[in-house]
Amino acid sequence: MRTIDDPSRKGSAKEAAHPAKAHRAFSATVVDGVERAPNRSMLYPTGFKPADFDKNIIGIASTWSMVTPCNMHINKLADEAAAGTDAAGGKAIIFNTITIADGISMGTEGMKYSLVSREVIADSIETVVGCQGMDGYVAIGGCDKNMPGCLISMARLNRPSVFVYGGTILPGCFKGKEIDLVNVFEAVGQHANHNIPESELTAIEKCAIPGAGSCGGMYTANTMGSAIEALGMSLPNSSSQIAESDEKREDCRKAGAAVLNLIAKNIRPRDIMTRKAFENAITVVMALGGSTNAVLHLLAIAHTAGVKLTLEDFTRIGKKVPVLADLKPSGRFVMAALSRIGGLTPLMKRLLAKGLLHGDCLTVTGKTLAENLKDVKDYPAGQEIIRPFDNPIKPDGHLVILKGNLAPDGAVAKISGKEGLKFEGKARVFESEEKSLAAILDGTVKKGDVIVIRYEGPRGGPGMREMLAPTSAVMGKGLGKEVALITDGRFSGGSHGFVVGHIAPEAYAGGPLAFVKNGDPITIDAKKHTITLGVPAKELAARKKKWKAPAPRYTKGVLAKYAALVSPANLGAVTDFHLDPQIAPGKGHQ
Repeated sequence: MRTIDDPSRKGSAKEAAHPAKAHRAFSATVVDGVERAPNRSMLYPTGFKPADFDKNIIGIASTWSMVTPCNMHINKLADEAAAGTDAAGGKAIIFNTITIADGISMGTEGMKYSLVSREVIADSIETVVGCQGMDGYVAIGGCDKNMPGCLISMARLNRPSVFVYGGTILPGCFKGKEIDLVNVFEAVGQHANHNIPESELTAIEKCAIPGAGSCGGMYTANTMGSAIEALGMSLPNSSSQIAESDEKREDCRKAGAAVLNLIAKNIRPRDIMTRKAFENAITVVMALGGSTNAVLHLLAIAHTAGVKLTLEDFTRIGKKVPVLADLKPSGRFVMAALSRIGGLTPLMKRLLAKGLLHGDCLTVTGKTLAENLKDVKDYPAGQEIIRPFDNPIKPDGHLVILKGNLAPDGAVAKISGKEGLKFEGKARVFESEEKSLAAILDGTVKKGDVIVIRYEGPRGGPGMREMLAPTSAVMGKGLGKEVALITDGRFSGGSHGFVVGHIAPEAYAGGPLAFVKNGDPITIDAKKHTITLGVPAKELAARKKKWKAPAPRYTKGVLAKYAALVSPANLGAVTDFHLDPQIAPGKGHQ
C-alpha cells in the first residue's frame, strides 16, 4: 500500500501537462477534476476563489486558546503566517488544535493531562492535514507540549512544514526586580516559611505575568523552541523572539513563504530531522542550561522520525558541551534579555566555530545551518548572559543521565553545579505529589531527606506530572541545597535544586522505586552518573515479591487510553512505540 507521504508519488496526467501543479501531490487529489466539484463547492464559502484551486494548499496549525497567556496571541500570529503564504502564491487554511496550561494545572490532578496533550496535538494536526489534502503546513506553538506535538506530527506526515515558536513573554516586575511564574511558586514556599506575608505573595502573583508569551526563563517552552531551531525546523532566531513583537510577526510571514520554498525544492521534515540534527539540538539545550523535558521530547520526536536516539547520546554530548547561558531558573536572566542582544543565532555560531555543531545539516530555509549562520554578528561586548567558553557556568552538560539499582533503565537529573555534584540522604517516601507538597510546606521534610515521589510515571500517574510545586516549595523553604527530590514523574523547566526525574522503570511497572521505604539510604552521584539505593539485593528481591501493582487510577477516557499505550520514559513516553519501533526514515504510515 502506498504511504500518504511517499515522495516518489506519481502525479496525474493533468499534473504532467501543467508542471506548476507537480508539487500539489496532496491538494490535487482533493480539488482537481470534474469529480471533485462537490469538494470545491465547500471551499468557496471559506474564502477560496477559482484561481486558488491551482495553488498549493498550506495549513496553518494554530494552537490559539484563551486557556493560557502562552497561546492567547497565536490567532494573530496565524493570520500573519496565512498572509505570508498567500503573498508567496499559496492558499492558506487556518485550523486549530488544543492546548493546556501547565502553569495553571500544576500541582493538581489536571496536570496528568499535560504530557497526554502532546499526543493529542500531534494526532489532531495529523488528522486535519492528512484529511484535507494539505501540501504542507506551518505549525505555531506556544506552551510546553505544543512544540513537540507539532514536531511529532511533522515527522509522521513528512510533508514540507515549518514550526514557529509563539515567543517568550516579557518579565513582570516586583520591587524593581524582574520576576516570572516560578517566582510565584517559590513565593508560596517563602510564605509557608514565614519569610513573606500573604499580602506580598498576592502582590507577586498579580504582576508576574504581564502579557502574552511563554514563561520567561529557560524553562520547557523556551528550551524546546531553541531545540527545534537547532534541529533545523524553525527559521533563524524564531526561538528567541518576544511574543508580542514586530520580529515575531515577521517570523510568521516568512514561515508561510518558506513552506512553499520547501515544496518547490521537495525538502521534507525527515530530510532535515537527521541524527546529526538531533545532536545539534542536544548541544544547544546543554549550552543553554535547558529543561529536563527536552530529553523526553527529543526522544519522542526522534522515534517518530525514524532516528535512533538514546539516553546515552545525552551523556556523550554533555561531556563536551559546557553550560554557557546564565538564564533562569538557575541563572539570572530571562529569554527576553537574550532576545535583546541578538537571540540564539550568535550562540549557535560560537558553537559551530568550536566544532560542536554539524554545520552541514539542512534547515527549513533550504540552506544548511552553516549557511544560515554565515553573516550572523556576535553578541555585543560586555553582555553577561552568554558566557565565553573559557568561563562557563558549568564545564560540561547539566542534564545528567543516571543509572543504578534504583533506575536500571535510566533517570534524568538537572545538575547546574550550584547544588553540588553528590547527595546522600535518607528516603522520605510519598505516593503522590500532593502528599509530598503538604509535607514540605508543614515542615515534615527535613535537612538530609531524599524526597521520593512515586506512582507519578507515564502509566502510574498516568501522565507523568511535573513536580514544580514541590521543587519550588523546597526552594522557597530554603532547603535547595539541603534535600534532594527524586521521582518517576517529570519536572518543569522552572524546577531547580538537586532533582532527579524520569526514573525508569517507573514504580507502577514494578521498578525499584516501588520498593523504597522511609529511611532507606539513597546516593545520587552526578560525577559517576549513578543513583543508588543502599539496600541489599536480597532485601530488594524480598520486597518485590511482596509488592502488588496498584489498581489503575483511570479505567475510561483519554488517561486510561494513554496509560494502556504509553512507552516508558526512557523511550520518550510515546503512544505508538509498540506499533512500529523501527520506522524507516522517509517512510510514513498507511
